[in-house]
Amino acid sequence: MRECSRSIVRRLHEPNYVRKYFVGDGVDIGGRPDPLALYVELFPLCRSVRVWDRQDGDAQHMASVTDGTFDFVFSSHCLEHLIDPDQALSNWIRIVKPGGHLIVTVPDEDLYEQGQFPSTFNSDHKWTFTIGKRESWSPKSISLIRFLDNHVGDVEIHRLQQLDSDYRYNLPRYDRTVTPVGECAIEFILRKRSQIDRAPQPGAQPQAELRRYFNQYRHDRRAIIQGNANVEPFGDDREL
Repeated sequence: MRECSRSIVRRLHEPNYVRKYFVGDGVDIGGRPDPLALYVELFPLCRSVRVWDRQDGDAQHMASVTDGTFDFVFSSHCLEHLIDPDQALSNWIRIVKPGGHLIVTVPDEDLYEQGQFPSTFNSDHKWTFTIGKRESWSPKSISLIRFLDNHVGDVEIHRLQQLDSDYRYNLPRYDRTVTPVGECAIEFILRKRSQIDRAPQPGAQPQAELRRYFNQYRHDRRAIIQGNANVEPFGDDREL
C-alpha cells in the first residue's frame, strides 16, 4: 500500500522532480501513512512538505487553506477516495501558487481494479481512472483526457502517463499494491498558469492544448521507433 515509497526511485531518475516539481514548500494530500516527507532530503530544493489527511479537513474542499499557499501539491492515491474529484482538483489548483506544480497519481482501472468494480481490493474507492478510452467496463470510470480538459484554462499539462514499467501482465489477478514493486497507476503533472498564461488567445479552442499534447507525443514516439530524430512535427491538430 506504500505507493509513494515505491515511486521514489523512479522519481530520482527523472531530473524534473528534483529541479522543478518538488521545489519550495508543498503539501502532501492524503499522505499518511506513507508521506513524501520521509524522503525530503532526496529532493534538495524542497524546503518542507506538510502532510494533509483526514484529521486536517476534507481534501475535496481544503477549506482552511488560502489561495496560493503552496509551491506544489503532491497527492498519491487519494483522488479516487473523494466524492467529487473534479471539485477536489479545482481546490488543489486554487491552493497552488501561480507557476507551481501539482503531481497527482491515481490507480489505473485496468492495472489495479482489473475488470471489477466496486473494488475488490479497496472498498473505499469511489472512482476508477483511465487515460482515455471510448468505453469502460467500470460504471464509475473517469477519463483523464476529458477530466483534465475541464481545467486547462487554469493549468498546463506537463505529463499524463501510465506507470507500468515493472508491472507483470502475465500474473493472475491480485492486489498489486501488496508487493514492494509493480506500480499500477496513472500520473498527471500540471503547472498552474500565471495571469499572463491565462489570457485568452484569439481563436483558441477548449481542447487545443490536449490535442497538441497527444499529437506531439505520437510524433515523438514514432520518431524514436523509426530512429529518425528529424521527422517534422505535425502541422495541425487533426489527428486527435
